[in-house]
Amino acid sequence: MSSEILEYGVEAGVATLTLNRPDKRNALNSDLVGRLKDGLAAAAADHGVRVVAITGAGKDFCSGADLAELRRIADMGREENLADARALGDLFVAIRRSPKPVVAVVRGRALAGGCGLATACDLVLAHEGAEFGYPEVHLGFVPAMVMTILRRKVSEGRAFELVTRGHRIDALEARRVGLVNQVFSGPSFDEDVAAYMAVLSSQPASALALTKELLYGLDGVDFEDGIERGAQVNTDARMTEECREGVARFLDRSRD
Repeated sequence: MSSEILEYGVEAGVATLTLNRPDKRNALNSDLVGRLKDGLAAAAADHGVRVVAITGAGKDFCSGADLAELRRIADMGREENLADARALGDLFVAIRRSPKPVVAVVRGRALAGGCGLATACDLVLAHEGAEFGYPEVHLGFVPAMVMTILRRKVSEGRAFELVTRGHRIDALEARRVGLVNQVFSGPSFDEDVAAYMAVLSSQPASALALTKELLYGLDGVDFEDGIERGAQVNTDARMTEECREGVARFLDRSRD
């Protein structure tokens, strides 16, 4: 799975996809977007993988679109531009549909499409020095592909401010508004991320997959239908071998 621009490795149940263009601040191009989708598919098919991490080599997570891509876009017609936009959208959908939790591990800058990539992940772990932002408006552009996800993660007013001002926010502010789940200090960042991922990857894979599917499947569902979906997933979980083993362990401990 590893390539020149995307490194793929699995350790302790965690598949790590590393954007490997540090000289370009890990900027996205069509090849890298395709490689990310391939990596997600490989992780989904690997029963030894419990969690997927997306991170960047070097100082930054991802600076957005590659300059060469921007130059190419300027010469494309409407249909070509639509196909290009849909390719990034397909990546965000693949993250959403992956049965494994997908975690963005962010150092340095996550800007424009890079911020969109982090936002599309289920969880975001940030270095205290990380920066986030959607500066597309300054170019007359719109961070359109991330908008559906962004307004689910932050309030409508906060989303509007982020995408119309195009300013950068630090990791603590990103956590306060809902873009980031955890902020870890610089000296212990790697250790804190590893500990967080270890806890997440220790959870039963079936429970993680069912939880993710139910949580995102409740979009646009009314209350009664949501409760019924919960009942169906609850039943599915009860029927798994992992659940039965977990309940048996709990009952054994309760006798002590």
